[in-house]
Amino acid sequence: MVLDRKVSPAIHDAVEFDYKLPPINTAKLDNGLPLYWLDAGVQDVVQIDWIFSAGLWHEQKPAVAHATAGLLKNGTAKHTAEQINEALEFYGAQLKVSAGNDHATVTLYSLTKHLPVLLPMVLEIITEATFPESEVEIHKHNAIQRLLVNLRQCEFVANQKIDALLFGPGHPYGRFSKKENIEALTREDLVIFYKSNYALSNVQLFMAGKVGEKEVKCINDVFGKHPLEKTEIKQSLFTASPSPEKTCRIDNDPNGVQGAVRIGRLFPNRRHPDYTPMVVLNTLFGGYFGSRLMSNIREDKGYTYGIYSSLSPELNGGSFIIHTETGRDVVEKAIKEVYHEMEVLRNEAATDDELLLVKNYLLGGLLGDLDGPFSILQRWRTLILNGFTEEYFNNNIRIYKTITAKELQGLAQKYFGKEDFHEVVVI
Repeated sequence: MVLDRKVSPAIHDAVEFDYKLPPINTAKLDNGLPLYWLDAGVQDVVQIDWIFSAGLWHEQKPAVAHATAGLLKNGTAKHTAEQINEALEFYGAQLKVSAGNDHATVTLYSLTKHLPVLLPMVLEIITEATFPESEVEIHKHNAIQRLLVNLRQCEFVANQKIDALLFGPGHPYGRFSKKENIEALTREDLVIFYKSNYALSNVQLFMAGKVGEKEVKCINDVFGKHPLEKTEIKQSLFTASPSPEKTCRIDNDPNGVQGAVRIGRLFPNRRHPDYTPMVVLNTLFGGYFGSRLMSNIREDKGYTYGIYSSLSPELNGGSFIIHTETGRDVVEKAIKEVYHEMEVLRNEAATDDELLLVKNYLLGGLLGDLDGPFSILQRWRTLILNGFTEEYFNNNIRIYKTITAKELQGLAQKYFGKEDFHEVVVI
């Protein structure tokens, strides 16, 4: 068939496509550890994640989760931090360790052919970290210096404050590190947290890239042969305690000309039936460049270079927050317009054309997410860590395609009441 290049190809909306999440393979290593792996790459590279219940939710002392993650690869029983970094650099690999609200993640990026050499090193880091006293002191010094620099930034302070107002300063999602918390950390604190929360028996492994049974065997030969010592993760219970103080104004810089604005409320996590519909409403409201907030407050009023809203779902709760930085003299006007756009969505249904644009944006972005092995793995990781199956993904697609403007209006009436929001302004 000869193409007629004088005829433009047909244009299809993203809502017309079918979306299928590529299947993930599951395996049990010889010692029972779960491995989820995905062969979807064209380049000889691999990403492996080791996920532990070692986030802020599990820490018994403030700042210990981030410190433990930050120092995990800074020395083992056999190698110093310098030797570990030199080895990773020699093989062109990257090893990241980070702690979030619920989990801590050890991530390895490497050429597939180097796994036989690198995996024993990762096992050593995970199981034999020593947290040398000198490294702990350096980490504390650097963390305090970063904190002091960040506290001069209005956006950083505003992010801290809105979380504390929504969840309560004693809640893991609302708690933030203070200088005295970091100073009070000891090597013993890190060792206790490490032994309790980084036990290999509690890890979940995820792998993606150009991989197959050979790489699965390689992981099993290293991690599947290692003896496991059962360690129970203490299940702490916390209840969000929103502050009765609805508005907070902080003068962080007397000479500042810009204010950081955060307007937020608690919102259910992914397990709630309103979560996925709210993803659509959030996109319409402030979730992309063509949103209502952008059109009004940036394009029409010129109060800011950018404004957006976002959902932050965690394992044990979540929030919905509007973020912007605006000129000091128009802060209150910008806030007024945010509530105005909420009221419009409560009182008037979106047009069919606008809703179609939002749906195409959401689904078009999803097409990109399903194009590479690492982003596909991220989708599966989110599902598995939240206890979902592929059906949850399919149900989300159905909602994105079929939700109506009337349903979004009902959602706005339910969640966009001004009285439910907390405000923070830091100048």
